[in-house]
Amino acid sequence: MTALTLSTAAASGLRADAIVVGVAKGPKGPVVAPGAEAVDKAYDGGLAGILETLGASGSEGELTKLPAPSGFKAPVVVAVGLGAVPEEDAGFDAEVLRRAAGVAARALAGAKKAAFALPIQDAADAGAVAEGARLGAYGFDAYKEAGRGDAARSGKGPLGEVTLLGGKPRDAAYKAAIARATAVTEELNRARDLVNTPPNDLNPESFAAVATAAGKEHGIKVTVLDEKALAKGGYGGILGVGAGAVAGPRLVKLSYTSAKATKHLAFVGKGITYDSGGISLKPAGHNETMKCDMAGAAAVFAAVVTAARLGLEVNVTGWLALAENMPSGSATRPGDVLRMYSGRTVEVLNTDAEGRLVLADALWKASEEKPDAIVDVATLTGAMVMALGNRTFGVMANDDAFRASIVEAAEEVGEESWPMPLPEHLRKGMDSPTADMANMGERMGGGLVAGLFLREFVGEGITWAHLDIAGPAFNEAGPFGYTPKGGTGSAVRTLVRLAELTAAGDLG
Repeated sequence: MTALTLSTAAASGLRADAIVVGVAKGPKGPVVAPGAEAVDKAYDGGLAGILETLGASGSEGELTKLPAPSGFKAPVVVAVGLGAVPEEDAGFDAEVLRRAAGVAARALAGAKKAAFALPIQDAADAGAVAEGARLGAYGFDAYKEAGRGDAARSGKGPLGEVTLLGGKPRDAAYKAAIARATAVTEELNRARDLVNTPPNDLNPESFAAVATAAGKEHGIKVTVLDEKALAKGGYGGILGVGAGAVAGPRLVKLSYTSAKATKHLAFVGKGITYDSGGISLKPAGHNETMKCDMAGAAAVFAAVVTAARLGLEVNVTGWLALAENMPSGSATRPGDVLRMYSGRTVEVLNTDAEGRLVLADALWKASEEKPDAIVDVATLTGAMVMALGNRTFGVMANDDAFRASIVEAAEEVGEESWPMPLPEHLRKGMDSPTADMANMGERMGGGLVAGLFLREFVGEGITWAHLDIAGPAFNEAGPFGYTPKGGTGSAVRTLVRLAELTAAGDLG
């Protein structure tokens, strides 16, 4: 991955392929942002005018390249837009810096080294720029033939190294910010890799193997329940969803413990490594990206490993509910009744509403350990995409204050979320004449119905929240900011922030 270093060196003497500067949108035209003073001086104070002549305005995401001034060892200056000039002394928002760094890093694919002279006021700003640069430099080329893939044809692999100018290499806060950014981005990008891996290579068994290997590397205890153990334990939801597949289901538990912890968080992830819809087969045009239906499990996996790498003083347990949802002679049929791990029976009216079935078993199992809070993450419903679009995940909870804390945490790390209700009147739609309940209810408000279903499988007295990441988990459009096409790693940073806040005693 892209290397990170801090430097107090002068921009003019740094050997690099490019110098990245920020440009803001002022009332009378572009304004050179703090951090680029030395570069501007080398243009005799005329950098803003040159950029305006080239058509730059300073709008967010805008990128302009120009030859470096005389005497610079780097040949190119890359100016990236930061949006409106902030109020005096306010500084630029961390998310603005992340996105700008991501845009620049992506534009510099193929370069060996770039110096980022973006506005850095403190260690938090340095961390934001570092995160954005590493996430923006991400690429997934594992299945491109050597010498013929996109990177080989263009000669443009990911940006090799980022040097943050204005950073303080010997300052403990700056070093900690870079270490945090390194851990978060490496694990988030690993989650992206998992989401992007085709389902013929990533199935429940191989996903479990990845988790087991990571556990050994980072001191996380990993327990894997295979088909026999699931059957013995009565995990009817996970087994029912995986019944039609050749690759058997798994329930993976990852346990990170801290000797100083006083709180325990449980994260539960939906891990449908491929979702055909089962017997309720998805229509043409809806299957092609269904390798991403394990993005919730990938986010949980990445968050637990990150917590371990950061040594957070909180116990974090991750539950990966893994299965393939396939149609076959052994598949669960609409009308079948499953006895869940909790003992409750569920009539399956639609086999494409499978995520809630595997999550229900994992939620009940997680509840047995009486954690202080449970958060599940899932690409659960198309209804949530219809409601919130492709960049925002919905947050439901059985506690309004906890839901608000999650939304605040998401905003803090730059993830878009929105609080959603759990209307009690929608629960009746899941009543079944045959079983304790059905896996479907009213069509309108389907994302909320799914949340109500999951709530039924949370242990009494346990604070719980549900993150429906169906929209932002997989980006089918073009890249933007630090977000690539394909798997995005949605919710990883929110979960990590929740763990940090809990460790600090600032969350519940």
